[in-house]
Amino acid sequence: MSDFATLKNDAVTFFDALAQNNTRDWWQENKATYDTKLKAPALALLEKLAKPLGKLADAPIKSKLFRPQRDVRFSKDKTPYNTHLHMMWQIESDAPQNPVFFFGIGREYVTSGVGMMGFDKPMLTNWRKMVDLDTKRIMGIVEGVTDQGFALREPDLKRVPPPFDQDHPTGHLLRMKGLTASREITGNGNLPDQIMDTFKAAWPINALLISIAEA
Repeated sequence: MSDFATLKNDAVTFFDALAQNNTRDWWQENKATYDTKLKAPALALLEKLAKPLGKLADAPIKSKLFRPQRDVRFSKDKTPYNTHLHMMWQIESDAPQNPVFFFGIGREYVTSGVGMMGFDKPMLTNWRKMVDLDTKRIMGIVEGVTDQGFALREPDLKRVPPPFDQDHPTGHLLRMKGLTASREITGNGNLPDQIMDTFKAAWPINALLISIAEA
């Protein structure tokens, strides 16, 4: 049986219990379960997919497992631990800003996707310029991915930024300050294969973002 066969169920079970008692004492009592059933297979998954993702992106890949501890400095919610398991694979090409592949398990979702969570200032300028100048091609790429069941992140701005017209045909893209495309992973298939299928299907988004960053 795959090392990842029970990761989804184990994570949901663990986070459901954590949500009922999100305290440092509970965490210390159950940390061994987290380390064995969640952290170890998550790190193995990061390592397993790094090489095929490097081939897909034709670039080095740096993987990351996000910490379970929450940053509560500026949050009203002071519970100390996240009730999700998030990881990502960062493309390390020569572009000024690079997109990522990401995967996450929460209490009510199992999701994978691609993109840039937030554009740096030069990337934001390039993004808006290219969306305006190359509307048809960019919409073709985006729709080619969304037609496969991917959802884009919601636009960050309520209005299309100047100097673009409010009725611009890609106004929803111009209102974004980052671009991600993600979809749910369902069923009981081989988890690494399911994740890679998602990444391959959504790869045109990352390829587009790299090209725009390099423009």
